Amino acid sequence: MRTHPEGHGPVRFGPPLPEDGLPVLPELAGVLAAAASRAGPEPVGGGTALIDAACGHGERRGLPAAPDRTILGPGAPALLTALTAAIDGDVLVPRPCAAWWAPYARLLGRPVFHVPTPAESGGVPDPYALLETVRRMRAEGRDPRLLVLSVADDPTATVAPPELLHETLEAAAGEGLHLVSDETWRDTLHDPHGSVLLSPAEMLPDRVTVVTDLAGSLLPPGWPAAVARFPAGEEGSALHARVLDVLTALDARVAAPVAVAAGYALSEPEPVTARVAASVRTHARVAAAAHRAVVAAGALARPPQCGRHLYVDLTPLAPALAAHGVGDAQELEDFLTVRLGMPAAGGHRFGDDLETPRVRLCTAPLLGETPEERAACLDADESAELPRVGRALNKVTSVFDDLRDDARRWESSR
Repeated sequence: MRTHPEGHGPVRFGPPLPEDGLPVLPELAGVLAAAASRAGPEPVGGGTALIDAACGHGERRGLPAAPDRTILGPGAPALLTALTAAIDGDVLVPRPCAAWWAPYARLLGRPVFHVPTPAESGGVPDPYALLETVRRMRAEGRDPRLLVLSVADDPTATVAPPELLHETLEAAAGEGLHLVSDETWRDTLHDPHGSVLLSPAEMLPDRVTVVTDLAGSLLPPGWPAAVARFPAGEEGSALHARVLDVLTALDARVAAPVAVAAGYALSEPEPVTARVAASVRTHARVAAAAHRAVVAAGALARPPQCGRHLYVDLTPLAPALAAHGVGDAQELEDFLTVRLGMPAAGGHRFGDDLETPRVRLCTAPLLGETPEERAACLDADESAELPRVGRALNKVTSVFDDLRDDARRWESSR
């Protein structure tokens, strides 16, 4: 069974964060353009104005962090790399997890250990599986020290319930693990009143570092910037200093014009908050329509609760896939990418077994082919009913319905 066939490498060809697919907010573009003449570099870790804006952004979410416990870097991957380098020991992540988490640990020579997630949500390991994994690692002479998790999750688009999070954090604290909470998607909840999102830093403030990539809701992905908020106390201060050392060695700093734009976005003026709300509303409606289509065809998928994606398990359609020569997640990725005319990243990209036919589908390609078509989604009362979006969703429906019909014919022929 192939694992990384030529042309499908796990890092260079890995899937990016799900984009919003929308034109850049004009006010945000204006701020960046006005700062384009800045020749001086932004300090490593962020200048005073940028850090203050990040602190205010966190405080409004119940995540207070003093300026001397806040760092900004050129994207969450740079911050996670620096954090992993600063914390000795082995790394644990949920299965599945964001595609970009594991490569940075492996780059540093750290093995990554995947811990299963419960049936109701992804992003946070099952507490009993976590304890068993840690026990087994130590019995084998390993040194588990760092757990990376996400309450609002990529790839599963679910939000972990507070009771599960509490049990997992108790288990992690009891084993002496430091936690990194990736909160990139916390501001993209589809139903903020129906989903209760608690940050691990609210439950375990002295052992959690919060990392937020601003590409989740505030900045275009081509303007890399991310925030890390460190816990209070001596341990948090020491970790903050070590991470700054790593970023300085790498000269990993936010580009000066991007820093100005990030500061503007983090301060959350009305144009920014209105765009975030409209973007979340648009993607939520399209994701819900796509979810209905894949489930009606017999595939399995948890209802998307956040982000711009959904995670689909095609195991019930495996006989139909086999008839098309699809036997693993990489072949499923190739097959659906062609059939749908849009990226369909296989579950193996996210730490799932290669043999399991799962894919992450993103909603941005469904919004339209031109900036004008995609911008029109923001003003629509029901974006899923726009002609272009409707055609794209019909294609998703058609592809999955064909697989369902093929599976029924296969069953009938038996």
